[in-house]
Amino acid sequence: MSSEKFNLPQINKNDQSRIAAIHDLCGYGNCSLAIVMPIVSCAGVDVLPIPTSLVSAQTNLSPFAFLDTTSFLPEYLSTWQELNIKVDGVYTGFLGSSEQISLIKDYFEKNPKAYRIIDPVMGDHGKAYPTYTEEMCEAMKELVPYADVLVPNTTEASILLGIDYPGDELSKEQTKEIVDALMDMGAKSVVLKGIRRGDAIYNAVGAKDMEYCEVSNPIHKTALHGTGDLFASALTAGLYSGHSLKDSADFAGNFVYDCIEYSVNLDGHLMRGVSFEPLMNKVIEFCNS
Repeated sequence: MSSEKFNLPQINKNDQSRIAAIHDLCGYGNCSLAIVMPIVSCAGVDVLPIPTSLVSAQTNLSPFAFLDTTSFLPEYLSTWQELNIKVDGVYTGFLGSSEQISLIKDYFEKNPKAYRIIDPVMGDHGKAYPTYTEEMCEAMKELVPYADVLVPNTTEASILLGIDYPGDELSKEQTKEIVDALMDMGAKSVVLKGIRRGDAIYNAVGAKDMEYCEVSNPIHKTALHGTGDLFASALTAGLYSGHSLKDSADFAGNFVYDCIEYSVNLDGHLMRGVSFEPLMNKVIEFCNS
C-alpha cells in the first residue's frame, strides 16, 4: 500500500464490496463490532461480522462474562462457503482463543484476493488483556505476514516483536525502527498508533513502497476504551473509500480526538467508552471526499 489511492475491488458493477469483520461482540462498553460495523459501513461497503467471542461488558470493567465462539466458527464459516459468499477484504481485531488464529489463516487462504487489515488487539499500557494467554500472544505473530496493513499500538508491537515494552513516548527514530521490524516480519504496511510526544499523539505510517511518515493530532486529557477500534475502523473506511494510507491515518487520529471531546460531556463516559454515533457524518464526508 503506497501513498497512491487504494483501488477498491468490486465483485461486479451492480454489487457492493464486502468486508468480513472478525471481532468480538461486546454488550456494554462501546468497542469491537459495535464500532466496526457502523464506521466501516460509512465507506459504502457491506460489513459481514464474524464474532470471535461474546463479552457482556468491556474487559476493562469488572465483572464481565466471556463466551469463546471458537467451536461455532467452523460451522459459521462453512455456511458462507456453501452460500458462495466472497469478500473483498478482511478486517481482524480481538480474538477469543489461539485456535481462532488457525481458522483465520485458513479463511485468508480461501480468500486470497481479499485485502487484509489486521489490528492485533492484545493489550495496552504495557500489559496484555486478561483473556490473552502467552500461547495466544505467540500465535498472533503468525498473522503478521498476512497483513496488508498491520495496526498495532506500542504494547502490541512489543508483544509481536518479543521485546520489552518501550512505553508510548518514543522518538521518531525509535518509532521507525519498530515499524521497520514489523515489516521485516512480513507485514506489507504498518500504522503504529498512539505514540506520545509533547502535547500530540503521533501515528507512524510505513510501507514497503513508500517513504516512512507520521501524522499527528492533539492529546486529549481523558482516555476512553474503544478508541483503538475506532481508529482502525476509521482507517479501514478511509482505505475502502479510496484514500491513501497516510490520509486515512491522519483522518482516523483526528476523528478519534473529536469523538473523545464529544464523549467527555456525557454522563458515564468512563464506563461506556467512546461515543461516535452523532459524529458519523464526519466519516461519511471523508469517505465521499
